[in-house]
Parts: sequence; C-alpha cells; structure tokens
Amino acid sequence: MIEIKNYSKKYNNNSTKAVDNVSLTINDGEIFAFIGHNGAGKTTTIKSIVGILDFEEGDILINSKSIKKDPIACKKQLAYIPDNPDMYENLKAIDFINFICNVYEVDNKSRQDSISKYAKLFELENNLNDQISSFSHGMKQKLAIISALCHNPKVLILDEPFVGLDPTSVYNLKELMKNMCKNEKTTIFFSTHILEVAEKLCDRVAIIKNGKIIKVGTMNEVKGDSSLESVFLDLEK
Repeated sequence: MIEIKNYSKKYNNNSTKAVDNVSLTINDGEIFAFIGHNGAGKTTTIKSIVGILDFEEGDILINSKSIKKDPIACKKQLAYIPDNPDMYENLKAIDFINFICNVYEVDNKSRQDSISKYAKLFELENNLNDQISSFSHGMKQKLAIISALCHNPKVLILDEPFVGLDPTSVYNLKELMKNMCKNEKTTIFFSTHILEVAEKLCDRVAIIKNGKIIKVGTMNEVKGDSSLESVFLDLEK
C-alpha cells in the first residue's frame, strides 16, 4: 500500500508549490493511474514517493513505513522504473541486472530464474552480454523493467513505462502488471499519457493539474459514460 498524506513540494524556495497538499491511497493489489499534462506534478510526486526528492510538507508511507523517516526499509519493498532510465553504460546488461540483484540481496537461484523469465518475455535474452551503451532507448527501458522485477517488489512505481516499447513488450508489460496485482497483491502506481491504456488497465485513477488533484476515483466514477480521454481534455480546459 502507498499512502500519500497532505504531500506538498516546492522548488528553490519558491512560494509556488509544484505539488500542493496531495493525499492519495493506493491499495494492495491495485493498479492506479496518475495522469496530467506535462509539468502538472506527476514526476515530482513519483520521485518523492521513491525517495529521490525530499519534500517540505506531509508524509508518504510505503506499507506503513515513512519514506522520510525510514527510507531504506521503504526502498527495499519497492521498484522504480523512470521514463528515461540512467544506467552504467559501460556495463554489460547482465552485469547491471546482477548489480541490482546484489543491492536487493536476491539469492542466486531466484535471480537466475527471474533473469531467464523476464529476459525471454521482453526479448532481451540474446543481448544480455552486450554493453548497455549499444542499446536503443527501448532496449534500455526493457533492461530497467527486468532489473526492477528481479527482486520481486511489493510496490511497483512506473513513470511513463510504455514509452519506447514495441507493441509486443507493451502488451507483455500490461499482462504482467495485471498478474502481479492478481496473484501477488502487488501495489502498482504509474503515470502515463496513453489514456486508452490507463482506461483499460487501471482500477482507479487520479488527475493532477497545476500540482493539485482535481479528480480521483474508480475508472467508472471518473469517466462515467465518457472516455477517460474526453474527461481529461474537459478538465484541462
């Protein structure tokens, strides 16, 4: 579970808040979409959830532990996949995955099983011994996904996860997300501009505008008889 409680974030002592008094709860086994225009506060919120950005007001809890007070305990439970992953490009892909597994203390048998499973699923098994610097953006995105999943996170945070992925990988990632929630009760929180995917995939959705939540609820509650795209465009006017 993720609990965001009265969270606010300012930059450079600016009086204007990039994110203003946001409160959300994302339950176990739930896929939650976070949507908004560029600059609305999505990535700022996500980076605070995963402990990259500090914040001035409120708190964020990962399975009842505070990211401010107990960041290591929180980070052990979550995986974060950014929209533009930074990697050690001088490493081979397999070395990078093993590095992440070492950080999370994944045992050898579990990591080998996971690497084999996810590398095959995302069609990267023939590139594991290639240097990351030779990878396209889409291949780096696949590598970030594989690395994130190998330690079996209880909470999965994704920022624009489908950007750069081929259609097969998009489909496989969506199915994987659904299975993780159904079978393992994983909590999944992700931002996306692909509203059709969010509409079909998610249990609940929040729309953020100018740093404030302007709509939140189940997909049916938010969109009613309309499409999510129509609702979003109307609220953005």
